Amino acid sequence: MNAILSPVLPELKSENPFATDLLAALRQSPRSIAPKYFYDAEGSRLFDQICDLPEYYPTRTETALLHERAAEIARHIGPNADLIEFGAGAMTKVRILLAALAAAASLPSRYVPIDISGEYLNEAAVGLRDQFPALRVEPLAADYGHGLAVPASPPGTHQRVGFFPGSTIGNYTPDEAVEFFRMAAGVLRGGALLIGADLIKDPGVLHAAYSDAQGVTAAFNLNLLARANRELGADFNLAQFAHSAFYNAPLQRIEMHLMSCVRQQVTVCGETFSFEEGETLHTENSCKFTVESLRGLARKAGFTPGPVWTDAGKQFSVHWLVAPQ
Repeated sequence: MNAILSPVLPELKSENPFATDLLAALRQSPRSIAPKYFYDAEGSRLFDQICDLPEYYPTRTETALLHERAAEIARHIGPNADLIEFGAGAMTKVRILLAALAAAASLPSRYVPIDISGEYLNEAAVGLRDQFPALRVEPLAADYGHGLAVPASPPGTHQRVGFFPGSTIGNYTPDEAVEFFRMAAGVLRGGALLIGADLIKDPGVLHAAYSDAQGVTAAFNLNLLARANRELGADFNLAQFAHSAFYNAPLQRIEMHLMSCVRQQVTVCGETFSFEEGETLHTENSCKFTVESLRGLARKAGFTPGPVWTDAGKQFSVHWLVAPQ
């Protein structure tokens, strides 16, 4: 049986959301924009490089944890699940789950990878089809933070299971995280969510992970400005901005900023903005959790915490959360 690979379903927009949100970010003080705009094709490629860096522990730690616990997690997922991945990217970690499900003769009835970068999503889906030819794959290009609608599950589906690895939940403020959980609860009604969450640890380890020696994270951060130049006709001089990342201990989060190295003006969509020397555009938060703080946020959206798996060094956690009916 050949896999079914549907075309990416575009999200309909009446205007360019990147332009709208970047202009809004530049008009406010302090300046801040959502990290979802990192992930054009080039940003997605750079993030894949980040995941392979020696300093960047989250990917290899979560990956090892998923390998270690794959059979157990597969039993919780069960046969004929409708597997929905939020922020699927390269679809690397889901292959661990799919391999374990295939070994148990329990492949999902469907896999729906969701990501904001449609081009990158489609490319990754083709590779996944080659590895799992019996799997029905339906990519969905969408911003899962805004009114996500997933097509109805195939007949005979046992339950919907969401997959949200990589501690992407840490990009949200606590209130935004609860809103994500509420959205996921609606999509997964009566099913479950498997989610990865980075744990609080030595700030030195965190700093190294977000300021790598090779400068890949800096290039990833600066690509946001390069994307504005490419797509919006902006005139950011990347040589006059610097990557800045630090751990904000009271708020338990890494913050990433783009700092203006000089006093300068930039033009975006015909509008001119001034940057003072040292002024920043805040591009990302990466909140860190305790096991209980993550579970507490999920409870606020109606989830019931189930098993939680951590590595031996207690650097990372993977949670099974049961969605409300």
